[in-house]
Amino acid sequence: MGSVLRSTALLHSIHEKYPNAHVTWLTKAPSHILLKNNPRIDRVVTLDEVGLLQLEALQFDVVFNFDKSLETGGLLGRLSYSLLFGFRVDRRSGAILPATQSARELWEVGLSDQLKFFENKKTELQLLTEAMELPFDRSYEYILKLTETENDYAKIRRKKWLGTHQALVGINTGCADVISYKKLSIEGHRQLISQLKQSLNVQVVLLGGPAETERNQQIAKDLDVICSPTNDGLRDGLVSMQACDTVISGDSLGMHMAIGLKKWVVAWFGPTCAHEIELFDRGVKVLSQATCGPCWKRDCHKVTMCYDQVNFSEVVDSVQKGFEQNLWRNQSSSTKRPLLETVS
Repeated sequence: MGSVLRSTALLHSIHEKYPNAHVTWLTKAPSHILLKNNPRIDRVVTLDEVGLLQLEALQFDVVFNFDKSLETGGLLGRLSYSLLFGFRVDRRSGAILPATQSARELWEVGLSDQLKFFENKKTELQLLTEAMELPFDRSYEYILKLTETENDYAKIRRKKWLGTHQALVGINTGCADVISYKKLSIEGHRQLISQLKQSLNVQVVLLGGPAETERNQQIAKDLDVICSPTNDGLRDGLVSMQACDTVISGDSLGMHMAIGLKKWVVAWFGPTCAHEIELFDRGVKVLSQATCGPCWKRDCHKVTMCYDQVNFSEVVDSVQKGFEQNLWRNQSSSTKRPLLETVS
């Protein structure tokens, strides 16, 4: 779902190249929930039985296929279109191939660890935009829009949670099961919270979904933190994140949500590639001190994991940097307030 959210940045380029485009976005549930209220998408179709029937009624001039999978190749076989950009499937071998020469670089990066981990310096957004033969502009950000009601709820939560503290720091505590060690351990989260509370006058909010409900309770035990609602759906999770000033996260959907909401993001990286992520000058990337990353391994059984080698002092300093930059950015030269006070 993080990849779906990141891909919304391409909507700027699509409308630049095709000014009168009518955009239909195809995705699996529940990713469609992240696309709600998006002003640059005309129709969202979920890939279920009803959605597939809807697609049979449509004729497309251009299709952009971001996904490299046999499943998407089968979907392309059911679409009626004139031009294809991105990736296709060879019908005889089942091989995933670039649909045009422009997609070859992104295709090759996906085949070579040497290219992906060490040689490539482009963000995933740049690679993807170029693969689709669209104009790339680094200022083109994710498009993630809350409704007026959702923004009102966020303001209510912020007022309730902030209390006498100067800022709210949200910590996204989970990640998908594909690479489950893109999240800190329970004890690691507790250590990070302790350092944050010792150094800064902040309230910490634990963020996450249903999978993090019990985990967040374990992290929060005997600590002065707030557990946000985790069982009320993705949009409610966005409301909780909107209430926060800063978000700390591993490379996960939560990180992409924070980027989309234009929060100051402190993202830590171990198994995945930090250079592929664009923070749009609103955040800091903290790299694990593990020497074996990035690796993109789905299983790892080292005694000391990469998430055990994240420098929490660097994370706290990065949070402080965000407060400093945001305070100065939001104040005129005549009304600048002092920087966030540290707790002695």
